[in-house]
Amino acid sequence: MEELINAALAAREKAYAPYSRFAVGAAVQGASGRIYSGSNVENASYGLTMCAERVAIFKAVSEGEKGFAALAVAADTTAPASPCGACRQVMAEFGINMVVMCNTKGERLTVTLAELLPYAFDKADLPEE
Repeated sequence: MEELINAALAAREKAYAPYSRFAVGAAVQGASGRIYSGSNVENASYGLTMCAERVAIFKAVSEGEKGFAALAVAADTTAPASPCGACRQVMAEFGINMVVMCNTKGERLTVTLAELLPYAFDKADLPEE
């Protein structure tokens, strides 16, 4: 977990957050053991902003990773940083069940995705064609 958390903290330093000044870093560990990191990337058109968690996950998927062991997210927050709803749903899509929420003070909280998103949308619930 230390390597994953340190990768998230390091990714935070690379955030592009000129509007909110809220830098976030994330790192996801693939089933292969490889760690992929990402930082939030803001845009003047706020709807186009991408969260660190999704950057890390999409980076891993774009490099061929399909299974995941855990994700860590870090920010300079009072309590450990919690992923937004959109990121939680993307984590559900890719089966990321362990989430380590961290802040820059060294506080951590490890939770399951089911605790964060108890009623995730599941493509298995769609009607069959």
